[in-house]
Amino acid sequence: MRLSRGHCFPLGSSLCGDGVNFAIWARLASQVELLLFASAEDDHPEVIPLSPRLNRTAYYWHIHVAGIGAGQRYAFRIHGPWRPYEGTRFDRHKVLLDPYSHSIELPPGYRRQAAAAPGSNLAGCARSRVVDLADYDWEGDQLPAHSLSRSVIYELHLGGFTRSPTSRVSAPRRGGYLGLIEKIPYLQALGVTAVELLPIFQFDPQDAPPGLANYWGYSPLCFFAPHAQYAQGDDPVRECRDMIKALHRAGIEVILDVVYNHTAEGGDDGPILSFRGIDNETYYILDSERRNTNFSGCGNTFNGAHPVALRMIIESLRFWRQEMHVDGFRFDLAAILSRDESGQPVPNSPTLRTIDTDPRICDAKLIAEAWDAGGLYQVGSLAGARWREWNGQFRDDVRRFIRGDEQSVQTFAQRLIGSPDIYHYHHADPEKSINFVTCHDGFTLWDWASYDERHNQANGEQNRDGSPSNFSWNHGEEGPSQDPAINTLRLRQAKNMMVATLLSVGTPMLLMGDERLRSQGGNNNAYCQDNPTSWLDWRESEPGRQMQRFVTELIRYRKHLLGRSEPERMPHSLAELLRHCEICWHGVTPYQPDWGPHSHSIAMSALSHEEQVAFYLVFNSYWAPLDFTLPSPPHGIAGYWRRILDTALPAPEDIAAFGSELEGVTQHYRVEARSCCLLVSGADGFCSAP
Repeated sequence: MRLSRGHCFPLGSSLCGDGVNFAIWARLASQVELLLFASAEDDHPEVIPLSPRLNRTAYYWHIHVAGIGAGQRYAFRIHGPWRPYEGTRFDRHKVLLDPYSHSIELPPGYRRQAAAAPGSNLAGCARSRVVDLADYDWEGDQLPAHSLSRSVIYELHLGGFTRSPTSRVSAPRRGGYLGLIEKIPYLQALGVTAVELLPIFQFDPQDAPPGLANYWGYSPLCFFAPHAQYAQGDDPVRECRDMIKALHRAGIEVILDVVYNHTAEGGDDGPILSFRGIDNETYYILDSERRNTNFSGCGNTFNGAHPVALRMIIESLRFWRQEMHVDGFRFDLAAILSRDESGQPVPNSPTLRTIDTDPRICDAKLIAEAWDAGGLYQVGSLAGARWREWNGQFRDDVRRFIRGDEQSVQTFAQRLIGSPDIYHYHHADPEKSINFVTCHDGFTLWDWASYDERHNQANGEQNRDGSPSNFSWNHGEEGPSQDPAINTLRLRQAKNMMVATLLSVGTPMLLMGDERLRSQGGNNNAYCQDNPTSWLDWRESEPGRQMQRFVTELIRYRKHLLGRSEPERMPHSLAELLRHCEICWHGVTPYQPDWGPHSHSIAMSALSHEEQVAFYLVFNSYWAPLDFTLPSPPHGIAGYWRRILDTALPAPEDIAAFGSELEGVTQHYRVEARSCCLLVSGADGFCSAP
């Protein structure tokens, strides 16, 4: 090896000439050591001290090492003061990951330290690896670029989607990038347009209670490296790219769940793995006593307001967008990025606006979980015009109404039409709201209909973890039931929830397996259950087949009815959309909706003058049937009302196959207890298969 001064940009490791350039931000370091490992098991690395005179420029340490290349394993040790009372936590014994790593290796003997105790972590430490990002053929990859009006998002866990042997994915590929490729035909047949992947940043699988594993992945070690444990071979970057390229060929977008609000280093007693040992004050928000704040609920809070941390977030987004070709990002606990360096919320957050306006990711979808664990709730008020938001109020209000709660009809109606009470008419676009009733965090759809209470005993926290407020209903028996009446009602309610999600204004998101009635046994916080509890069981059941067919057909209608217009012809605001569609509300009598606190039913008609077609959607969450008198088809609309779906009917009558002839109905229509139906008028050719 030959050593030379190197340069401070780009940060991380980069192939340069006949070797590799290493650069790292370490403004308070008194000494930096580069460690080069010969193998995954090597515990006696080559140690290269960097000279403060030759290898330092301002706040950056850098060196060029000739004679090494892609695949080289490396890490750092950084010397400096251990003064927790001042916010510095340097430890010259700790081996540190490069925070700009594009590949991280957890050796077979890897172990997460329980606390930041003195002593070396060299044995079994995680290591960074040099990657040649240019060594890949994208084969003319094109982004699908679906408009949000035609998008249906499918949130899935990359490991759990195919890890079960029932997936019939070839054994070496199960639970990984290549396994997902084998299931692309399933996603195409279902009709989803985007997969939203739970975190695939390299995370620490040992960040979990004793005897369990971190499954969800909300424990990032780095913001630039694909999770190595999802790769079949030793090149996770290549396999991740193969997956993204294959999804794009199938017309499916890739949205990443990104975690920029905390890291795997936990609280003050957590391990020193990277950020904490490089510059604790820069990378984390500390309180007045220089201890970690915990607005994330995971022990620390990443300091996105600091210029260095913000630059890292921006460069991470650019990497995933430009080098990995992802189509969008869902920001976990995005409201944290509205906090300043002291942790206080600030209006018009510069951090969020910087992300919103960055020209290198201007064609990427940006989705925010607009709250944090510190109580900051910004649904409808997040800074930045391009952000779409997970609408948590949609989930809660739809659940309450479908369950049959009192005083729920007015908010339910607002959710159906895009939540104008949240996203005000004068500035909101029609797809501001990401509509969902279930996600990874909480009950699955079938569990929502099967459990009154959470059942998280297996998580080892005495059933205290997970939300206690689920607005769920077991429909007469807690957990699995042998009662046909209960199971029939549960299935009907699951369909009702899907109808509300897929036929509301906004962009719908479905949870992996809900279309097959996946259950987690009542566990509503399965973050540490890397086992069949969380994995998708691909075995078929008759209720599951019925539900899957219903959802597949409903998605086809969704795309055709609500996303029929070309993007340039779509209304640009929610107010314009509602005027364009001429919404009217009804009760059992036309034009007489019951908005009272005890109302459990509502009907809505929508007239499209441009398409000369009208729709009538009714929900009856009452415990008895209701006879609705249908309004006459609007003036100028020829024909009569015909039925697209009725969740009270047995399959396959519950929903007409898309493109088939629709059955006409009389002016008086009985809507059974706890059911919904969709009718159409003037639809000659409108609902026909293209």
